[in-house]
Amino acid sequence: MNFTPTKEQDMVRQMVREFAETEVKPIAAEIDEKAEYPFDTVAKAAKLGLLGMPFPAEYGGGETDYISYIIAVEELSRVCGSHGVIVQTHCALCCWPILTYGTTEQKEKYLPDLVAGRKLGAFGLTEPNAGTDAAGIQTRAVDKGDHWLLNGSKIFISGGGIADVYVIMAMTDKSKGTRGISSFIVEKGMPGFTVPKHENKMGIRGSLAGELVFEDVKIPKENLLGTIGKGFKVAI
Repeated sequence: MNFTPTKEQDMVRQMVREFAETEVKPIAAEIDEKAEYPFDTVAKAAKLGLLGMPFPAEYGGGETDYISYIIAVEELSRVCGSHGVIVQTHCALCCWPILTYGTTEQKEKYLPDLVAGRKLGAFGLTEPNAGTDAAGIQTRAVDKGDHWLLNGSKIFISGGGIADVYVIMAMTDKSKGTRGISSFIVEKGMPGFTVPKHENKMGIRGSLAGELVFEDVKIPKENLLGTIGKGFKVAI
């Protein structure tokens, strides 16, 4: 197997390294010290196409190969871990699940804004009593006929409170363990969805991590991501 980067991959590295050195590196220490989200540089990264690199052109993506995408994240992380986490969380944990498991309608509704960086994405699995043990999650989604009713909380969620679109894991049938987990698309601003606090982390503080609280949040039926009981597959 040939591990030599292609000409295109070298060009990606050069472009992102220049951006990282000139735009990101000068603010890296400050945003980490102050725990400030770097809205300006994330917007500039979006204009460069870094928030939509590996996604199809039909949704506005760059259709780059995954090695190029990894190189971009690596170059950002080389000067600022927060920027690397922000791009990785957005692309891998929100955009990718919607692209892979979403319906045509979901992809058309969410991906163009996410890929362009007009909206940011996040992912919610971890809870006070469940993280690597996904079967222990307490967040519940109950089928109410014309909608799902979501109750529970998530912690340590990268982009929590900043992101606009969340891929959230919730139990729909506790008796089935991980096979009772389903995945939902939840939008910032839905009544009952709040972010009461951000964590005071030791590092990577420019990528804010927040607590998500869901109190009788009505989730449209069409926001089920994938099929019922297949949320663990989406998460993994």
